[in-house]
Amino acid sequence: MTIRLMLVDDQVLLRTGFRMVLAAQPDMEVVAEAGDGVEALQVLRSTAVDVVLMDVRMPKLDGVEATRRICSEPGAPRVLILTTFDLDEYAFSGLKAGASGFMLKDVPPGDLLAAIRAVHSGDAVVAPSTTRRLLDRFSPMLPSSGTSHRPEHKGLERLTDREREVMLLVAQGLSNGEIAARLVLSEATVKTHVGRILTKLELRDRVQVVVLAYETGLVRAGGGTLP
Repeated sequence: MTIRLMLVDDQVLLRTGFRMVLAAQPDMEVVAEAGDGVEALQVLRSTAVDVVLMDVRMPKLDGVEATRRICSEPGAPRVLILTTFDLDEYAFSGLKAGASGFMLKDVPPGDLLAAIRAVHSGDAVVAPSTTRRLLDRFSPMLPSSGTSHRPEHKGLERLTDREREVMLLVAQGLSNGEIAARLVLSEATVKTHVGRILTKLELRDRVQVVVLAYETGLVRAGGGTLP
């Protein structure tokens, strides 16, 4: 199956470079491009796309708001945020907006291609260690673990004890394999638990699980869980 891609970046040379790399892949096709968020939304109305590679800082409409609008639509394509800096202040907002992950623009071609395929298959592409660094960096934006006014999510009460345990480990940045070893389960079982968690909480992927856990105070900045 060919992965239909859209490049959204206000720098033409960057889009050209990405397009050359992607066009060489037998399972990928760049079907659309846009120079800003407004143009991207317009193009998506008439073009079927599987994965959007989204820049953040653009004129007219930035990548965060464009991502939010794209991901709010039924059957929306997945969005992969591309940032210039590892600590881009918009990266966290992009994940909250519904992006399935983020990568640096200078990522090695092989890593970018693997990320696109992972996103297309329904996985998140933010490595666990990168997730921890990102959320630790932006912890001042999130409620402190001691506040009595943490936002709540009604779906949390629907989780079983085991699912909640798995969710907390996902939120700490552990991979399925690491969770399986920690809980003495098979990876297949962990994957099933993660799938049920996503369904009950109405989340797109494990990146959104991490964001929710930090927002609700279930996980402290630095990776610790609440007692």
